[in-house]
Amino acid sequence: MAQQGKNIEDGDKILENFGDQELPRPALGDLTDLKTLSIKVRRERNPCVLGYRFMELIELDAIEVDLIPEKKGLILKHVEYEVSSRRYKSKVLRRYNDFVAFQELLLIRFPYRMVPRLPPKKMIGADREFIEGRRKSLRRFLNLVARHPSFSEESLLKFFLTFGGADMQHVIKVQFRGIPDEFVTSPLAVQAKDLVPMDTQVQFSNSRDFIRILFNSIAHIKGVSDRMVARSTGLAADMLIFGKELSVLANDPPALSSWACGTIDTWSHLQNGFKGLSVEFGVLADKSQKQGHMEDDCLVEQLQYFLDLLTSYKDLCDRHEKGVLSDHQRALQKMGQMKKRKMTATIQGKEQTALVEQLESRIIEQESEINNMENRNYFSLHCVHMETQLIHANMELLVKVMEGLLSTQVRGHQELAQMWENIAPKIKTLIPPSVKSPSTSPATSPMSETAPSSFR
Repeated sequence: MAQQGKNIEDGDKILENFGDQELPRPALGDLTDLKTLSIKVRRERNPCVLGYRFMELIELDAIEVDLIPEKKGLILKHVEYEVSSRRYKSKVLRRYNDFVAFQELLLIRFPYRMVPRLPPKKMIGADREFIEGRRKSLRRFLNLVARHPSFSEESLLKFFLTFGGADMQHVIKVQFRGIPDEFVTSPLAVQAKDLVPMDTQVQFSNSRDFIRILFNSIAHIKGVSDRMVARSTGLAADMLIFGKELSVLANDPPALSSWACGTIDTWSHLQNGFKGLSVEFGVLADKSQKQGHMEDDCLVEQLQYFLDLLTSYKDLCDRHEKGVLSDHQRALQKMGQMKKRKMTATIQGKEQTALVEQLESRIIEQESEINNMENRNYFSLHCVHMETQLIHANMELLVKVMEGLLSTQVRGHQELAQMWENIAPKIKTLIPPSVKSPSTSPATSPMSETAPSSFR
């Protein structure tokens, strides 16, 4: 009532006037920012806990990538995609190279986070199947980025999803030239050593082993799902062929004479029945094709999304080991060499005084660099810790996959069974009862023992 501008000083009297009527409900408005702030507060209180559940990640954004039918370019044709964001309520056009520039900047800005891979670029001979597969892969890439807690509030992501100008590939590089990495700007960098538990290396190794096993199993399940889609698509193709051949039999053969049929007019009745059945088999083919699409969306795409996430975790681990750790080891080796040279110069006497002072200055610089590298190493380990928790936050996706498997199979088989039930009466009446031969003995198979040898 206060939101409606009513004076609530005499609240009891106002409530009496409503009697048995339903009281007005307060309008809370959009709570998205409040939820984000709540998660941020939780994260600040305990920076070693991710603080996100699966549905909270999904609510961060939903990205769609649709193919623009026409190709542009005078000589070299290229494909454009319409990228739409639920969060920013935006629609922009992007080319594949725009995605490449965006991913490169993400890796510069977040070297210690899970940056998803992009699909490969095919220079020539990109057929429809390749283009559609790449479109799905780009959609998964953007959703993984937009639903990452560290990326979701990044201006780089917002720019990619909302900038509507031309030459995106060049503009985004200019706009974010010299962008510092996360270690430089994160308030957690200075306390990174305190955020890394003593057993982090052991836990990290165990998690890598677990995720390797998880990846292999999910990849096998995804292979099964691919074959399910292939079977549904194959059934659709077979039903289409079946219906086409029934249509051929119903329309193409010439009328038969009494010389061939005698007094048996079974074929004419079959032709009339095949006309209607050819349409029914076309409907069956369409339903099987839709079943394949549902299985692809609910199973294959969801599993591939999870595999893309696991792959980005593997890439992160490789960057951690080949980047931060290897740089740290090289710096320590370089420090040892300089100290050895300093000792040698000190032993040689006064003539080496200038060299000793120069080496001391360089050693101080190197020690500062090593300290910075050690902080980076701890910060990288902290990020790996959080990214591992992000993997587990997305585990609920596997529940969605199982629910999708159940719903697609139950619904699909029920609908197909109903369609076959609808076809059954038409098959039973292919030949009118008055035309059928009277049955004097139990029905036997055409390939029974009494059949002529030429038909066995």
